[in-house]
Amino acid sequence: MSGLAQRVVTAFFFVAVMVGGIYGGQITFALLFALIAIMCLWEFLNLTLPKNTTRKIIGVLIGLFPFVTVALLKLELMPNPGKHILHCSLLLLPLVFLIFIYELFTKSEKPFSNLGMLVLSVVYIGLPIASINFIAYESGSYNPNILMGILLLTWTNDTFAYFVGSKLGRTKLLERISPKKTWEGTMGGAVGTIGLGVILSYVFPEVALFKWIGLAIIAFIFGGIGDLIESMLKRSLGVKDTGTILPGHGGFLDRFDAFIFMLPFATAYLLWFSY
Repeated sequence: MSGLAQRVVTAFFFVAVMVGGIYGGQITFALLFALIAIMCLWEFLNLTLPKNTTRKIIGVLIGLFPFVTVALLKLELMPNPGKHILHCSLLLLPLVFLIFIYELFTKSEKPFSNLGMLVLSVVYIGLPIASINFIAYESGSYNPNILMGILLLTWTNDTFAYFVGSKLGRTKLLERISPKKTWEGTMGGAVGTIGLGVILSYVFPEVALFKWIGLAIIAFIFGGIGDLIESMLKRSLGVKDTGTILPGHGGFLDRFDAFIFMLPFATAYLLWFSY
């Protein structure tokens, strides 16, 4: 199978799983993004802490804790969610401090470098993916449309930036980090993403036009920055992809880097401007 055909087949199944998971209901949504969180955390820790499987497992479990906590609360599997979300949030801190204790007995030559990567995995991946629950339930009940719309905005930005940049790109955006990215491609992504935002206001009218435009702006600005940051990570480690599990597309973190980075900004925006 050629490289292009492989990418197309992978993309087809990838999109099918994403749509099925999001529109399958609250349980499939929670399971889907729990899996995405696990895979992204594992890939990040496998790159940054490759020599210790125990340390990576601990990092995945602690990084997954925020998402599982919020998902259980949103699924109403815990009584008095307001009280429990505060208690569970505070519980994350002693869990993180347990990593310090673990490093105390590992005899590692760089314990605080290890600690930094473990804590970074929570901040960079765990907490942003946990915030997706607030987006999906922002209206008070589960709404797959807004979540699907944000994913489409992120994918559109990436697609338009790639095609416009490959055809018209001349001015380098940040060559030392990503030599192929150009300002022309970035502007192409911006135009395509805002255009999709307008379309989404008709397809999913429960969200107002100005909110879709705001989300489109967040997607192309912070999604683009998120892509650059992951490129910076890979360049610093001397790797091309974060994984190989998605043939022709790399790893999970390669596919969700932009989406994960823009999630905190999208969440904050929607919390400020309710439906």
